Amino acid sequence: MAGAGDGPEIGSTLAVLPFVALLAAMAVLPFVNSAWWKRYYPVIALALGGAALLYEFIVADGGSEVLETGMEYLSFIILIGSLYVVSGGILIRLRGKSSPAANVGMLAAGAVAANLIGTTGASLILIRPYLRVNRYRLRAFHVVFFIFLVSNVGGALTPIGDPPLFLGFLRGIPFFWVLENLWTVWLFEIVFLLAVFAILDFGSLRRFEAGPDAIPRSEIHETAGFSGLHNLFFLGVILASSFLEEPRFARELLMLGAAIGSYATTSAKVHEENGFSIGPLKEVGILFAGIFAAMIPAVDWLRLHSQLLGEGHLGVYFWGTGVASSFLDNAPTYLNFLAAAVAGLVPQNAVEMIRQSIASGGVLMGGKEISAAVELLLRQNSGLVGSGGTPAARIETAYLIANHPAVVRAISAGAVFFGACTYIGNGPNFVVRSLAEESGVRMPSFIGYVVRFTLPILLPSFVVVWYLFFRS
Repeated sequence: MAGAGDGPEIGSTLAVLPFVALLAAMAVLPFVNSAWWKRYYPVIALALGGAALLYEFIVADGGSEVLETGMEYLSFIILIGSLYVVSGGILIRLRGKSSPAANVGMLAAGAVAANLIGTTGASLILIRPYLRVNRYRLRAFHVVFFIFLVSNVGGALTPIGDPPLFLGFLRGIPFFWVLENLWTVWLFEIVFLLAVFAILDFGSLRRFEAGPDAIPRSEIHETAGFSGLHNLFFLGVILASSFLEEPRFARELLMLGAAIGSYATTSAKVHEENGFSIGPLKEVGILFAGIFAAMIPAVDWLRLHSQLLGEGHLGVYFWGTGVASSFLDNAPTYLNFLAAAVAGLVPQNAVEMIRQSIASGGVLMGGKEISAAVELLLRQNSGLVGSGGTPAARIETAYLIANHPAVVRAISAGAVFFGACTYIGNGPNFVVRSLAEESGVRMPSFIGYVVRFTLPILLPSFVVVWYLFFRS
């Protein structure tokens, strides 16, 4: 017999349909009729997003959640847009030939840079010179591996690298904790992807040189140069402002100011040589407006069911966070699975016991687990803890990483790595795709991307990562 809670449960599940329909439209319609999709994608995206918003307002009473998501979208699009404008004013010309070794070196450098300027910053600054140096023999796999390495996996070592890690930093995970605990996982995945790319690129180069359109290697050469050096200042402003929490909107205003300043002070020649246009940013802005709106019920559903994880195995956290991050914003996905880990692994009285231990001058109120959390908190900021000003969420996080670090590693790796699985897994993916298509690259459809690259390349590597690091 159906329970009393079945109605709301069914309603919340049905509310996910607009999000599923939007994903299906993005996957199928460009393949069926690309011209029609290019013309009507704003209508489809905004209509499906609007349907989800109606459900939130009328049925779920989720006005506050809609407002919060709207603010997240505003922050997202201002960050993406400001970096897009500033990077469009930085013209990098690389000396050298489009060889497999040179491409591997550039992708490896981009993966490292992603930890310093973020996956979005590294992607938007490096994609144009990467496309330019490979222009004579550019193929879809060149762009897809750029998305894999620079736009996603590369940024797994610092809170600057990817938004979920930054949220973890705000929740109390020490800045260098991810680097110390994930570098082996990161290194394995980077080396694996670079090795596969090198094999594909070497074969592509041989076919190109044997084909009718072959060009002597001596002619495939970029003249080294750098223009728009002043835009590095505006890039620094954007990166520094990303750490601002108060006052409200100061971060977004600084980013907008940097974008306006960059555009106004960059010569038209640099923009022209970079092929700068507002088209890709417009497409990303409209599609992600629909995605952010439609995913509200989906995130609610995930939040409801992630609590069932409890004391799940590492593989549950790795694969669960990863699969959800492939289709949802990986930042709220990360927070939901982190909350599930806290619910299942942190005792209810841990926060109070840790606070009492500190207030009593170090006399522990619990066992070694409490001791480990207290030690970590004191090492982070003894003054803040001693004054009793540490939020409960930070104390819970300290307990988790002090006693169950592998769980946090699994959630972190899943959130960052799996963002590469689809075009919508991470913000820069879609921008990179749009810029590549503007450069004449025939990129795979949503389904084509998953079938041709995610399933045969990423998925086996993630299985190995799970087996080596998260199999318990």
